[in-house]
Amino acid sequence: MDCGHRRSFWLLIAPCWFFFRGDLGPRALAAPPNVLIFYADDLGYGETGAYGCKEIPTPHIDALARHGVRFTQGYVAATYCSPSRAGLMTGRYPTRFGHEFNAVARQSGLSLKETTIADRLRTLGYATCAIGKWHLGGQASKDYYATNRGFDEFYGTLNNTPFFHPTFFVDSRESLEVEKITDDSFYTTDKYAERAVDWLERNKDRHWFLYLPFNAQHAPLQAPGKYLDRFPHIADEKRRTFSAMMSAMDDAIGHVMAKVRDLGQEERTLVFFIADNGGPTQATTSRNGVLRGFKMTTFEGGTRVPFIAQWKGVWPEGVTYEKPVLNLDVLPTCLAAAGTSAPADAKLDGVDLGPFLTGASQGRPHEDLFWRFGKQWAVRSGDWKLVVSQGGSGKPELYNLAEDVSESDDLAGENADRVADLQKRYDAWNAEQAPPSAVDAPNRNRTRANAPRKAPAKTADRSTSRT
Repeated sequence: MDCGHRRSFWLLIAPCWFFFRGDLGPRALAAPPNVLIFYADDLGYGETGAYGCKEIPTPHIDALARHGVRFTQGYVAATYCSPSRAGLMTGRYPTRFGHEFNAVARQSGLSLKETTIADRLRTLGYATCAIGKWHLGGQASKDYYATNRGFDEFYGTLNNTPFFHPTFFVDSRESLEVEKITDDSFYTTDKYAERAVDWLERNKDRHWFLYLPFNAQHAPLQAPGKYLDRFPHIADEKRRTFSAMMSAMDDAIGHVMAKVRDLGQEERTLVFFIADNGGPTQATTSRNGVLRGFKMTTFEGGTRVPFIAQWKGVWPEGVTYEKPVLNLDVLPTCLAAAGTSAPADAKLDGVDLGPFLTGASQGRPHEDLFWRFGKQWAVRSGDWKLVVSQGGSGKPELYNLAEDVSESDDLAGENADRVADLQKRYDAWNAEQAPPSAVDAPNRNRTRANAPRKAPAKTADRSTSRT
């Protein structure tokens, strides 16, 4: 069925579909919603106004929370870059298909056996585009390019990159060959927003899916003077640059959202803003608030992230949702919003969040959540979490997150039965996971961020471009 016939088919069935989908809220839509995903890189839990930061204004991110849903317990299924993206794209734990380490992206890419959210939405007639940091393969083979994984168009880098003169850059409109940008005025965050606005204009007459994974706030810390000038009061150079980068990303989100509004499409666009993992505090100053741990740990500071969703007129506005959700939920949520679902044999780990946000379902989207990252692991069941993480004791530690979100009071010694139950749950899940399909070099699953909790060290900035 070609795209024109798909759109005609949707227009015929839409009234019937929304009649039966009472969980969507008070307004019935005449077409499937557009989908827009902003994915921030290495952003700490506490670095936006919506999550308590008062030092760096983020009005456009905050506006998404003000007109949407702010999740206080939003998680990602992996604690660093490439595996987190693999989970988002597939709706499945990345460990299920061996995507446990960044090495997968360097040596091959997201398993070709996996179906992405772009694959699924394009089948429904969506125009699809990825703009930003892909980090799901392509260096070894073009088979792993975004343009071979469901996206009509890709503009960005295959992996992490400097913000100025980005490397491994691909503009699929021009060529599928990689290049290094030599234009001194090219700043990735700004250019990604410009391209997104252009693409939205070109596709305004279709329903569309735009995935915008920024390389902000990843190292190396770089920002143009126009953003640095906004923070003259911050003396620490690293913190000032981080703040400037945040301001640039917030502006970029504002430009994209302004275009959506100018097209008259905001009220039929499902928007997500999510970070890929916790912040590596000592490397970049990214702060995780009261949470223990950092990027590449299985403590809350590695896995709990800013997580916002907006669907005006369908989901509630300006509310806080306090039950655990996962980045794996994005794919099934978007499919349900488009009036379909993945086949049963897709074996998704995510769930449709719609019924939980509209009140049609009063339970938790997830009773159990799991993480595995090398020798580190964690399981959360209800409010209880059993965790082994760098920076910890080396033994399973037990925390009640409802009472101790900072994971400071290990209760394992006095709760042997609960420890055993959680260990059993984790072992059963772990037995279903695949071995890593590629393993990072020695010490690659360790980071400077895994230091005792203290003020960021005042050391020279070093790039973490391979993490």
